[in-house]
Amino acid sequence: MIRLEYLLLLCSVLLLSSCNRPAKLEDFETHQFTFKDREAVVVVPKVAAEGNPWIWRPAFFGAFPSVDLALLEEGFHVVYYDLTHLYGSPRALELGTAFYNYVVRHYGLSSRVTLEGFSRGGLFVFNWANKNAGYVACIYADAPVCDVFSWPGRKNTNLWADLLSEWQLADEQMAHFEGNPIDNLEAIAKANIPIITVCGDSDDEVPYEENMGVLKSRYEALGGKIELILKKGGKHHPHSLSNPRPIVDFIIKNQ
Repeated sequence: MIRLEYLLLLCSVLLLSSCNRPAKLEDFETHQFTFKDREAVVVVPKVAAEGNPWIWRPAFFGAFPSVDLALLEEGFHVVYYDLTHLYGSPRALELGTAFYNYVVRHYGLSSRVTLEGFSRGGLFVFNWANKNAGYVACIYADAPVCDVFSWPGRKNTNLWADLLSEWQLADEQMAHFEGNPIDNLEAIAKANIPIITVCGDSDDEVPYEENMGVLKSRYEALGGKIELILKKGGKHHPHSLSNPRPIVDFIIKNQ
């Protein structure tokens, strides 16, 4: 009898500890596949919200996932397509649009997506939104790159060469570069796409003043709305917030 009581107590403790354990992406049904020779992931919520809303990350899947996890609990699909090193190029936009069309059709996802741009992922997020504003519900940008002259910049010689190669440009042609998010905001503003951004005011990798600070000023001048969460003393890492609720609530409100 004592042994049975012990076993029941042990089961209760294990069940309680399981319930209290923070959720992980691995706890959800996950589809991993290749699309046009690039890695893709679709994480499925346990119960999908009405309309099958989703958030799409084009870079750094699984990094600082607090917002993704919270949205999964709210019934969002979390989707990743690896465009990390394509610097928001025309090729990246073409691949992204083909992928968008595929997942919307194959998984029955909403035609309006939340875009999630971490760091260099900001280049794709803003450039894709500029070309596809009608399909974007809102944008969550976290310490995003918004100006390639700030990051990678010519000082990062290998990355700069990689960017030039991807864009198929010579360095002397960059004087007339037209692919920076800070210069391509009109379509996004005209569509009234709401943006929430989290940045560190002491970010020395992707400086706020040179990137989101410029974008915010120009977007607001065009009549766009941006909600800024500026972390005092914050560096480039860690991304997101320890409590992601303000971001999650913003996304749900604007979905």
